[in-house]
Amino acid sequence: MLLLNREDIKKVFTMQDAIEADKKAFELVVEGKCEAPLRTNIQAPKHEGCFLFMPAYVEEMDTASLKIINIFPHNIDHGIPSSPAQVLLIDGTTGVVSAVLDGTYVTQMRTGAASGAAFDVLAKKDCRIGALIGTGGQAATQLEAMLAARKLEEVRVYDLNPERTQAFAEQMQKELASYGARILAAKSSDEAIEDADLLITVTPSSKPVFDGTKVKQGATISCVGAYQHHMQEMDPAILPRASKIYFDSKDAVLSESGDILIPLEQGIITEKDFTGDIGQVIKGELIGRENDDEIIVFETVGVATQDLVAAKTIYDRAVKAGVGTEWK
Repeated sequence: MLLLNREDIKKVFTMQDAIEADKKAFELVVEGKCEAPLRTNIQAPKHEGCFLFMPAYVEEMDTASLKIINIFPHNIDHGIPSSPAQVLLIDGTTGVVSAVLDGTYVTQMRTGAASGAAFDVLAKKDCRIGALIGTGGQAATQLEAMLAARKLEEVRVYDLNPERTQAFAEQMQKELASYGARILAAKSSDEAIEDADLLITVTPSSKPVFDGTKVKQGATISCVGAYQHHMQEMDPAILPRASKIYFDSKDAVLSESGDILIPLEQGIITEKDFTGDIGQVIKGELIGRENDDEIIVFETVGVATQDLVAAKTIYDRAVKAGVGTEWK
């Protein structure tokens, strides 16, 4: 069994690799080629957290996986990841666990890459300004995915904690300098989203974190954080303005995400307003963006297929490169 930590993974897997892996995963989802039951969610109310178990199996890849990911939002106050995780990669021909990967980093990469894939497929080609709301454990890879998908001049970052926002912006300016964009700390959500072509929200908020009436025409929005019914980052005002609404998986979103479930219950939208899954766009079954004025919304809660494809890609490259630690 191969043990692969964060540094091992970095040696063989880039954000662009993660975006391509997610595209493949989203195709597998719409093709029905991945057996991926909805995740098991065990609540830990004492700590405002939860334990999540996400299995997947792709027969044509002879691969299965299980991700254990535990969401504890207050971890960020203690300097540890808010979503610690491990991914077990399983040989589909023998049932033997072939690798254990740092699931925190795999999750950060594949979750960021979901936004990157959405922007790559759905955003207009000429994008200059990005906005990121949230600076928690998933934020860095969301920011990198945005930069990987489009050549941006500036990204504005906003979080409720001004000191953390400033520190995050400064750190990201250093770490992501090769992309050539200015990373700036915004003083408000309105300031962050003003004239933004790309917008990502990645928070555990239970109320909208931006004003949907102030989003510019032509923007593409990826909402990432609302993985439970009570969570709602997205301002529902954006939904009637949107030309198209896409999901990573409609079934998964409608089982979990308050961003969509709450507006449905309130009658702001109906299921007839949904365009479809992004995998259908990637496969050419649905039309993506048709002009530069369309506002397009992408809602993602994450599917286990993403973990499986990312983990298998990482494992194959690590074996070829002689990276990782053998546990015998």
